[in-house]
Amino acid sequence: MTPFRPVGRKSTTREPIIQEPEPFEPEATRRDADVTESSRANRGWWDRNADDYQIEHGTFLGDDRFVWGPEGLDEVEAELLGPPEDLKGKDVLEIGAGAAQCSRWLTAQGARPVALDLSHRQLQHALRIGGSFPLVCADAGALPFADGSFDLACSAYGALPFVADPRLVLREVRRVLRPGGRFVFSVTHPIRWAFPDEPGPEGLSVSASYFDRTPYVEQDDEGRAVYVEHHRTLGDRVRDIASSGFRLVDLVEPEWPAWNTSEWGGWSPLRGNLIPGTAIFVCVRD
Repeated sequence: MTPFRPVGRKSTTREPIIQEPEPFEPEATRRDADVTESSRANRGWWDRNADDYQIEHGTFLGDDRFVWGPEGLDEVEAELLGPPEDLKGKDVLEIGAGAAQCSRWLTAQGARPVALDLSHRQLQHALRIGGSFPLVCADAGALPFADGSFDLACSAYGALPFVADPRLVLREVRRVLRPGGRFVFSVTHPIRWAFPDEPGPEGLSVSASYFDRTPYVEQDDEGRAVYVEHHRTLGDRVRDIASSGFRLVDLVEPEWPAWNTSEWGGWSPLRGNLIPGTAIFVCVRD
């Protein structure tokens, strides 16, 4: 599997500051990786790759768009957090914010976002682009906020695909939300784990068990994980949400739009028109 790495249409206003990547080629494997190893590996991966990510995908993300996934579903159209006019004055936590494009869009709607990310380097790009909202470098499984601090929380491919126990994140998000608060998060659609991560016809034949939850791990020559992604079935996600005290009110599977002709990683028009690539879970804290 690969993380959300879209490409696209709108130029960023400032060029990223470049840092040299570490010159090693990791080995891809499937093996167990616990909470600590996953967090350490993914913090390092995003710090090393933040520059390349922002250069390659900053045009698609823009500086102030709110995009839910590689299909290009925009919150302007989806209104999964609610009508834009209802966001004014709301305290919103963005988890796995990267360069905080979604938080900038929320600010433009009159909301009061806080952008949180595990990667210090990603947040440096948020500073480079600018904004009047707080940036917080922290693990999503241990949120540094008081109970009931936010009205809404959101995460576009942030944190949830990369943690060994997503219930830790879900319970933390529930804790910091006020009663009636909404948490909306997107992840790679679970069905994609049964298929090769290829954009062409070879990516349309099942090659692995959908029920195999063994994490995808990239490791160095000493066997230390440098990137980890975790698989949960659709049923696992629903059970995680329910057991963490949320009520699932919608599950959105964006269709591939005609305007999006891009290919990257395992995402492509060919695959997107046949099988879902993203799952968006809309949850409410009662």
